[in-house]
Amino acid sequence: MARQNFGGFGGGANMQQLMRQAQKMQQAMTEAQEKLDAAEYEASAGGGVVSVKVSGKRELMSITIDPKVVDPDDVEMLQDLIMAAVNEALRKGEETREATMSRMAPGMGGMF
Repeated sequence: MARQNFGGFGGGANMQQLMRQAQKMQQAMTEAQEKLDAAEYEASAGGGVVSVKVSGKRELMSITIDPKVVDPDDVEMLQDLIMAAVNEALRKGEETREATMSRMAPGMGGMF
């Protein structure tokens, strides 16, 4: 009976080695994902009058607002500062996530 050649991977020993390498890569990616999820990212806006912290899971964890920036006649400015700070913190987290995953699996970074 003829042996099948699995796309150039050779016999069983080579296939087992390939499977071990794939398992190691999966484990490393899982560990990296856990570290990224546990990370925290901070950003501020308006010269630091609004500060936020987000988690690696893309959840808003805290907002700090300097009372002197709270102007009842200009709520829109405060809203803009909060939005800018949150978006910056999320951007930092996403850049870190993309860079980490791209290093682990070149060409696949956009998948995460």
